[in-house]
Amino acid sequence: MLIQKLRLQRGWSQEQLAEVSGLSVRTVQRLERGQPGSLESMKALAAVFEIDLNRLKEPAMDALQSDIRPDEAIALAHVRKVKDFYIHLTQYLIVIPILAGINLVGYPQYLWFVWPALGWGLGVLAHGATVFGVVPFLDGGWERRQVEKHLGRKL
Repeated sequence: MLIQKLRLQRGWSQEQLAEVSGLSVRTVQRLERGQPGSLESMKALAAVFEIDLNRLKEPAMDALQSDIRPDEAIALAHVRKVKDFYIHLTQYLIVIPILAGINLVGYPQYLWFVWPALGWGLGVLAHGATVFGVVPFLDGGWERRQVEKHLGRKL
């Protein structure tokens, strides 16, 4: 989370951070999720962010969490979910027209691409409903209320 916070403070995307640090985008994603990184990766990030290496290579995620307020952690998690939804939607909008093209060129008598479009489309809608809180029982508030109901007390 510290790496993500430092990256966002500079207004960089994960791709931009990967480019300036010489790391792969996948490595940046792993490190932002709190997975351990190699010494070389951490040195590269420390140099890019112009901070001491010891600040980045804390042994436990709990130590890193102290740099991020709870409201920031919740906001970062929500933004990550929204980003994942938009990636999912973009994949759908790219793949389904390709399938339609293959279908129309190869076997136009039967429009089979409609079936994956409907199935995947329902998945995209459900993902969006979850992320944007359209369905009240799919959000964190509902989960909290259910846990409080089960425990018989407020959390």
